[in-house]
Amino acid sequence: MLLTLYKSALRPIEIKALLKLKIKGKAYAPPKESLNELAQKLDDKAFCYAALGKVSRSFSVVIQQLPENLKDAVCVFYLVLRALDTIEDDMQFPLEDKLPLLETFHTKTYDEKFSLSGIGDQDDYRVLLENYPKVVRMFKTLNKDSQKTIVDITAQMGKGMAEFAEKEIDTLNDFDLYCHYVAGLVGIGLSGLFVASRLETLPLKDRNGTSNAMGLFLQKTNIIRDYHEDLYADRTFWPKEVWGQYADNLDDFAKDPESEVSRACLNHMVTDALQHIPDCLEYLKYVKDEQVFRFSAIPQIMAIATLCKLYNNPKVLKGVVKVRKGLAAKLMIYAVSRDAVYKYFEKGLRKIEKKCKNGTPHAEQTKKQIAVIRLKIQELS
Repeated sequence: MLLTLYKSALRPIEIKALLKLKIKGKAYAPPKESLNELAQKLDDKAFCYAALGKVSRSFSVVIQQLPENLKDAVCVFYLVLRALDTIEDDMQFPLEDKLPLLETFHTKTYDEKFSLSGIGDQDDYRVLLENYPKVVRMFKTLNKDSQKTIVDITAQMGKGMAEFAEKEIDTLNDFDLYCHYVAGLVGIGLSGLFVASRLETLPLKDRNGTSNAMGLFLQKTNIIRDYHEDLYADRTFWPKEVWGQYADNLDDFAKDPESEVSRACLNHMVTDALQHIPDCLEYLKYVKDEQVFRFSAIPQIMAIATLCKLYNNPKVLKGVVKVRKGLAAKLMIYAVSRDAVYKYFEKGLRKIEKKCKNGTPHAEQTKKQIAVIRLKIQELS
């Protein structure tokens, strides 16, 4: 906590937000016992929120600030997809068993007898799957529209994960399709849940293109940030169509992160992610409910703040680069207006622009993309 406060020392509003979040977060924090112990004594709903807090504490705080008629559906949606993702990520799970399960996992949301033991690379993930009937029973309390949305998205995502379990990400089209399956569908599903809750209207649900872009922007940012971690976990998501222009092997960038070639590839990846921002801003234009707007906007602001730190930064290629926790706390505690969103994006664009060096590979394309985003901000302001 002291190190976190130190990093925000020159930003008093962030320090205030960190302290407020620490106090506020206690109300949303899961009990201290292990999830396995909690599973033995909590009812279905309490277990689901405890599991949410264990597997993603920051996301848990944001979800629990949603309106009552929406947060249960989003909680269940997150846990169902977390369970699906756990199956996909377990490299010890034989493919001949994994692939059929990924493709049929959506049917398990109705099956109170379904559970899995020993699957997952973290204890809490394993406990979630071992106690999946609790998630199923919680799922069955949701309205029919929410249930249909969750099942439809899970079915599409499972099929996509199965497809890419045996397929390399070679082209940019592959990259976009993979990100659609694992994140764009989440954006589309959330739009469906917003409408099912009656907090938003049908036009938002019909905007699949912009909903998809919301997920792609976040997923691509995470994939760029996690280059080093994924490389040494034997997971590779950067498309060969991009990195193959700069090196013979993807790990060459980790061997010489300071080189111009390594930075050029990194900047190429960031520029590819920037293309989704206009659609993200277009999506936010249609969100009417204040709490839903906040829930949708905060991850996008965190993503642009992350890309600022990633652009032309060799540290990405040799370790972990993160945004200050103080910024995240400020966004979670204080209201986020539309004007504030535009200001955060403009601030991020300026920082990236300053790092663009004339004559370096892809700098011109980055600047063109920034200009397109600025035009969109002007249109919406």
